[in-house]
Amino acid sequence: MNLKAAIISLGSESSELTGESMKKYFSQVDELDIRKIEVNISGRAAEILYDGKPIDDYDCVYVKGSFRYAQLLQTLTSLLEKKCYMPISADAFTIAHDKLLTHLELQKHNIPMPKTYVSSTIQAAKNILKRINYPIMMKFPHGTGGKGVMFADSYASASSLLDALATLRQPFIIQEYVETGGTDIRAIVIGNRVAASMKRKASLMEARANFHAGGTGEPVELDTLTKKLAVDVAKAIRSEICAVDILQSARGPLVIEANISPGLQLISLTTKIDVADIIAKYLYERTIELKAKKKELEAVKIMKGIDEKKAWGEKRKIITTLDFKGSRIVLPELVTKNAGFESDDNYEIDIEPDKVSIKKLKIEKE
Repeated sequence: MNLKAAIISLGSESSELTGESMKKYFSQVDELDIRKIEVNISGRAAEILYDGKPIDDYDCVYVKGSFRYAQLLQTLTSLLEKKCYMPISADAFTIAHDKLLTHLELQKHNIPMPKTYVSSTIQAAKNILKRINYPIMMKFPHGTGGKGVMFADSYASASSLLDALATLRQPFIIQEYVETGGTDIRAIVIGNRVAASMKRKASLMEARANFHAGGTGEPVELDTLTKKLAVDVAKAIRSEICAVDILQSARGPLVIEANISPGLQLISLTTKIDVADIIAKYLYERTIELKAKKKELEAVKIMKGIDEKKAWGEKRKIITTLDFKGSRIVLPELVTKNAGFESDDNYEIDIEPDKVSIKKLKIEKE
């Protein structure tokens, strides 16, 4: 099957790996830089431009990027997802790129996570700090690779961090610290399964197990409960492809983060699993599946139209009241639909006492 795909990203190594893998399955794969894309929403229909030219039509588009481009990523997806298959919903770019919104969505879906607090003022936050147990984690809502995550082992250190944060005028999240020996679990969810998983361990003098913070990884086989939890998180944030970070605590697995643009190098190297290839194959299979469904729906629509025509015959009579807007008449939707009237066409109107007939004009194109 001749299928055309695109991956829109910042051109990271993970994106390049995925793009190359997609070329094994799709007839054509375009690797587009998110920084060269603009959206024109001033006309009757929104237009997506790449390097100043209208973007091509695709059967599948995989969009990924950092939180700095969240609004553009959401806009792109909301416009493209009606035309082709996209594995990540428009909402996911807003949710997953904001830790607070992520936690709210997880709470809504009863996903277990560490106790999390949000306050509107520094004073309210300090009141929270007086009531909770230490150590704690303090996070900015935006940030990746462990950036914007701070560790405080006492009220004094947490209070000092708050005073520093106040100068930045940014909201922040206070979260309980769950002791796991500096380890966490990263699971890559693709569709309805966990494709790869590893245990990450923080480097010395670090509380964060992220690769970018010096963390290391080792392969791990997850139990059924933890796998289901990871898949549930992906469904909750409406992303078919994402990484889920989990703490193995005494209370059971706790979710701390979801990442819809995860790095693939460390987990692929650690687990010896070609995650990029699994993603590419999944995109291909889902594209075929959705195209088949679309054809099926179109066939059903055509058959329904034939059946309606048989039922109505060539002439159709409707007895109804008329909707007057001032001195104008608005025809019922049933009339315009069955007559095949469209706003761009021209019409001839014959007027007699107590009678009006409307005929679509067929204009020959030169």
